[in-house]
Amino acid sequence: MKIYDILSALEAIASPHLQESYDNAGLIVGDLGTEVSGVLFCLDSTEAIVDEAITRGCNLVVAHHPIVFRGLKRFNGTSYVERTVIQAIRHNIAIYAIHTNIDNVYRQGVNAKIAEKIGLVETRILAPRPDDFEIGAGLLGNLPKPMDETEFLQHLKKVLKTNTIRHTALRGKTVRKVAVCGGAGSFLLSEALRAKADAFVSADFKYHEFFDAEGKLVIADVGHYESEQFTIELLRDIVQEKFPTFALHLTEKSTNPVFYF
Repeated sequence: MKIYDILSALEAIASPHLQESYDNAGLIVGDLGTEVSGVLFCLDSTEAIVDEAITRGCNLVVAHHPIVFRGLKRFNGTSYVERTVIQAIRHNIAIYAIHTNIDNVYRQGVNAKIAEKIGLVETRILAPRPDDFEIGAGLLGNLPKPMDETEFLQHLKKVLKTNTIRHTALRGKTVRKVAVCGGAGSFLLSEALRAKADAFVSADFKYHEFFDAEGKLVIADVGHYESEQFTIELLRDIVQEKFPTFALHLTEKSTNPVFYF
């Protein structure tokens, strides 16, 4: 089994050409022809993740977020990005990122996984591309039964394993139609409003962006990490379906850089 085989299984679902122009998904460190001893799935490639890969005998790290997002001009270990890359190269560990290309996939994408955790049904892409309604940003679906807004927020806290949700004022209405976007999703607020969603579950909203809901829906900012944490299960399952007996591991480390006091 070579790195190429693992990546081919992932890219059959989320082709690299589906990533956004600003993204840097793909094989960041390593050689496609290397034999794979094990795969470690994570949200973020960090020094701790590379250490974990070494300990668990994995020479391929599959991450959601690219460790290298902008050009690196020096490799002298002055930043965690440089140190992570140096460490991976030193220990012959490949790092692969599958980012906005898996965000933009419908059936087995990041947002479908969030919708599954929330329990949404009758789903569709929130902002589909003109040429393909199964490719695009965000997702829209319905709860099987309406919930009042407080009940819905409590439900989100439970299924998304978060203790804190930043949200707009509750409207005193029920929630049935829900829009979701893993990670930073404020760019889709207008689409959620246009779709007449009752709630929009996403992350990284800025202060003034909460005003843009204008009381027409409830924005539920659950946190970036919290919204995407189940992506590693999604990626593991895609590879496991193709290679059911291969050594596949979910990281045991939280790479969430945000803490709440």
